[in-house]
Amino acid sequence: MKKVELLSPVGNLETLAFAVHNGCNAVYFAGKKFGARKFADNFSDDEIIEAIKYCHLYGVKVYITVNTLVFNREIDEVMDYIKFLYLSGVDALIMQDIGLINLTHQMFPNLDIHISTQAHNHNDPGIKFFEELGAKRIVLDREMSLEEIKRLDTKLEKEVFVHGALCVSYSGCCLFSSLNGGRSGNRGECVASCRLPYELYKNDQKIKTDGDYLLSTKELNTLNHIKELIEAGITSFKIEGRMKSKEYVGFVTRLYRMAIDKYYNHEDPTISEEEIFKLKKLYNRQFTSGYLFNNAGKELMNIHSPNHIGTELGEVLSHDQQFIKIKLIDDLYQEDGLRFSNGEGMIVNRLYNDKKLLVSSLSKGEIAYLDNRVGLKEKGKVLKTLDKNLIKELQKLEEKKISIDVHVICKEGQSLEISVSDGQNNIKRKGIIIEKAINSPTTKERIILQVSKLGNTPFSINKLTFDIDDGIFVPIQKINDLRREIIAELTSIRENKKRDIIIKEKEPIKHNKINSKVCLNVLVRNEKQLIACLNKQVDNIYTDDKVLYSKYKNLHNIFLRLPRVNLKEPLFENEKLVITEIGSIINAKNNDVVADYTINATNSETISTLENNGVKLVTLSPEITDEYLNDTNFKDNNVELIIYGTMELMIMKYCPLKMLENNDGNNCNLCSLGNKYYLKNKNDECFPIINTKHYTHIMHKEPLNKISHIKKYMALGINNFRLELFEEDEKTINSLIDQIRMEIDN
Repeated sequence: MKKVELLSPVGNLETLAFAVHNGCNAVYFAGKKFGARKFADNFSDDEIIEAIKYCHLYGVKVYITVNTLVFNREIDEVMDYIKFLYLSGVDALIMQDIGLINLTHQMFPNLDIHISTQAHNHNDPGIKFFEELGAKRIVLDREMSLEEIKRLDTKLEKEVFVHGALCVSYSGCCLFSSLNGGRSGNRGECVASCRLPYELYKNDQKIKTDGDYLLSTKELNTLNHIKELIEAGITSFKIEGRMKSKEYVGFVTRLYRMAIDKYYNHEDPTISEEEIFKLKKLYNRQFTSGYLFNNAGKELMNIHSPNHIGTELGEVLSHDQQFIKIKLIDDLYQEDGLRFSNGEGMIVNRLYNDKKLLVSSLSKGEIAYLDNRVGLKEKGKVLKTLDKNLIKELQKLEEKKISIDVHVICKEGQSLEISVSDGQNNIKRKGIIIEKAINSPTTKERIILQVSKLGNTPFSINKLTFDIDDGIFVPIQKINDLRREIIAELTSIRENKKRDIIIKEKEPIKHNKINSKVCLNVLVRNEKQLIACLNKQVDNIYTDDKVLYSKYKNLHNIFLRLPRVNLKEPLFENEKLVITEIGSIINAKNNDVVADYTINATNSETISTLENNGVKLVTLSPEITDEYLNDTNFKDNNVELIIYGTMELMIMKYCPLKMLENNDGNNCNLCSLGNKYYLKNKNDECFPIINTKHYTHIMHKEPLNKISHIKKYMALGINNFRLELFEEDEKTINSLIDQIRMEIDN
């Protein structure tokens, strides 16, 4: 039986060692560019080479993230980087960008590609698309349930997040950070907009909530579900945490290793409460088993704190300007970290007992006094957010050894011979000719002792066999030299896994026939908007309302926009469709297809890949700023640019209305009552909420408006411009269309 892989995150070389020696089967990390955690330490090129050798020595695979969207000016640079990774021996790349995936498979056909969760992998057609592009593994959306994962019909390996931070938005579908914070989550620069405080409003009335962090999820933890996960046929269990400490990565890896090994040893894989308590001390935002096990609402979200909350230490009994008095329910040590009910935190520098004498530690049940350095003015619970002793314990790294079998032959008149095997590699080396001893023979015990001296090498002897004559003389130095030589050779073989190097030339980009007509296309959200656009004789109209589409499709160029989460969409024949997720490209073949901006097309390679799969028009991502647009000549592409519209920032499976206003009740129909909901941030910026078929959409606070730049875009070869309507009335629509046409015609 092939065992499940345990995949650990690492942000630097020190953390890498903690992951490897605590039992991972593979690690994933990024270089200094093109990884979706730009603010982790990440690895220089020299460190990447060192890391790959180190991991391969210990039989651990290396997956490197090249999972950001790239712009045209970066294509040559990123392909040079991928070539470097390939030649350095990386086991697989984790990738998001469709064009880059296609190009990488063209040029390096035997380099394994894993499709990042940033590609929004949630249905069979989407997985089939990436299989046809040459992928080996799919990293599934965190929103998928275990039952949905079981039903997937694919030959690709399935990788699933089992522990760590959750994104409240479907991964790869979030523009919040990019459009509101100026840093793209799709390019590794997320500002964590979902971890900021918000207020919920209904029709301009604030809804009272018992927390401020309305989009902040709990921390995923599936340690109690190891049996179900393994038996679901998942290939790889992925731990999130490339920006976490070495202690965190090491300990979480150790716990999952322990649970997985127990399962395969037919033992109860349950992790003890003591270990879970340590895990809570190390890092937690409260735990959830996530959408994997159908957690939702309050089971999923922690709206009280977006940060590590630690464990409960005790209760503040009293306070004054000088001291805080605490009744302890856990042990407390100098250098522990605490957080109080006012949100302030501190490191315990001076700790006093109930007699206000300085001590280094106190036990649970005792009274502790602390200097009131945080200006505490209220009672309440005290949390321990840093446990000094636990950190010291977890910093002790016991390096694992690689088990080898050794055979020694010392026969008079023959060559000294040592053979080693690690189960995969067998090495035999010969030395000097053995002679009969004249005075002092070399004993069997001494020969075996010298062969066994592996010292600080990564190897340990599992079985040692020998065929040694009596009465022979073998110089000890010769035994040592041969042992070192053969161990060095085994080390080199393990560090430098062999691969057939296949590098092909980049194929020229193929293009569809270009439509040179300048077109104005409009997305509408209701019939009044649609009629207004018909009256203004726009070229194409998009709608996600199936009733409107069916009613008007024979009267005009009306396109049906398909949903972004597409679990049961039927096959289409001879329809006009806007696809919003990559799975629809399979079901929409033989149709007139527009790829929406949600497909994340940011470069010519992606545009070409989509065109070669039947797409007639590609809508460019709003993340391509004018600076990057200027790099590209679109005269060979049928592309569309959104020049006005209120953009969708997030799509979530989580519904804040159901949780916060309906208290997670059943039969919730709040979104059908016609009320207007929105989130307001600390800057009084308002983000409208739309609900559609159990999914929540967070919209931008204001419309994007690039109408005045149309002439510049036309000079780049862009001939299709989109007006993305939200709540605009007929008068506003007419005005916008007139402005756009004036820019086009003048």
